[in-house]
Amino acid sequence: MHAVVLHAFGPAENLTYETVPDPEPGPGQVRIAVRAAGVHLVETKLRQGVSDGFLPPLPELPAIFGGEVAGRVDATGPGVDPAWVGRDVVTAGGQPGGYAELAVADVTAVHRMPVNLDHDTAVAMIVTGCTTLQFLDVAKLTADDVVLVTSAAGGIGRLVVQYARGLGARVIGAAGGPAKVAAVRELGADLAVDYDEPGWERTVAERLGGRKVTAVLDGVGGDRAGAT
Repeated sequence: MHAVVLHAFGPAENLTYETVPDPEPGPGQVRIAVRAAGVHLVETKLRQGVSDGFLPPLPELPAIFGGEVAGRVDATGPGVDPAWVGRDVVTAGGQPGGYAELAVADVTAVHRMPVNLDHDTAVAMIVTGCTTLQFLDVAKLTADDVVLVTSAAGGIGRLVVQYARGLGARVIGAAGGPAKVAAVRELGADLAVDYDEPGWERTVAERLGGRKVTAVLDGVGGDRAGAT
């Protein structure tokens, strides 16, 4: 198969397009004919050779990235129901990943795709969507809430802004820079502010007119988190 392979940690130029052997699914695994693959921020860090307490360990080289994979199962390993063959699936556990024509994943990490969902959307949602649901399970938002979302132009922030507005909640979206603030406004936030601008917290407080923020999704951290 064709794949994009990393042989040495470093810049994107270290990735090479080449022909490699087809992966075979092991026990409890399926093989996926890749239709879409995610380019995840974490994997770009690993590709550079960066790993710390917040990141997974560096992979063994050569490596094929693209853990977020959507496609159609074309083979099953020992112990897996052959009925999986032909099903459209999405996973965040591609190993090797989706920077290739074929990827392998544990069947327990694979999700069947609804017929009305395309592969690109499935890949875009498999990690950000799950993380968003975890926040919503904890926050239990209602129309009475006032929700502050930092990093509101990011993948998770965008979903929370739209979901909260759909409920009828009051939504403040904070992002860095005019372009991102404009994007947050287009998503429907009641107030979009630039957290790189001094005094943005006062602007929010004034617009709320005494109402208190009841839920915060902080996608930034650091000093800005303290300001919330």
